[in-house]
Amino acid sequence: MERRDFIRWGVAGLSATVITPTMVFAKNVNQVPVSDIYYTKESPGRWKDKVAGHLPSIGIEKAGTKITIRVVTSHEMIGYEHYIVKHVLLDQNYKFLDEHLFNPDKDKAAISTFPLDNYSGSIHALSLCNKHDLWLNSANV
Repeated sequence: MERRDFIRWGVAGLSATVITPTMVFAKNVNQVPVSDIYYTKESPGRWKDKVAGHLPSIGIEKAGTKITIRVVTSHEMIGYEHYIVKHVLLDQNYKFLDEHLFNPDKDKAAISTFPLDNYSGSIHALSLCNKHDLWLNSANV
C-alpha cells in the first residue's frame, strides 16, 4: 500500500469512529437512555412483576422560586431483610443533585424531600432496593 493510500484510509477510518457514534447517540437526546444498570416502567427487565413497588413516584410543589421534590417508593421496609436503601435526585443531564439514605430500623416508608431553588427542566429520581436493584423515573419541573 502506498503512503498516500495509507493516510487516506487512516483519515477515513478516524472520521467514521468519530462521526458514527455521534449520529447514534443523537437519536436519544430527549429520551431516557435504556440501561442494564437501572430499570424503568418501560424497561423493567427481569423485574417486570416488581414495577409497582419499586418505581419511585415524583411529586413537585412550587412556591415562587422555591421548588420541593418529593420522591416516594411504595415499598415495604422489612428491616435489613428487604428495604429501599436510598433515593438519589439527578438533574436533566443526569448529574447528581442530592440523595437520602434510609435506615430500615427507623424509617417506616421510603419518602424523601429535596428542596430546589429556581430550577426548571427534567429531573430524575433513582430508588435503590437491596434485592431488586436500581429504578429510575423522571418528571418535568
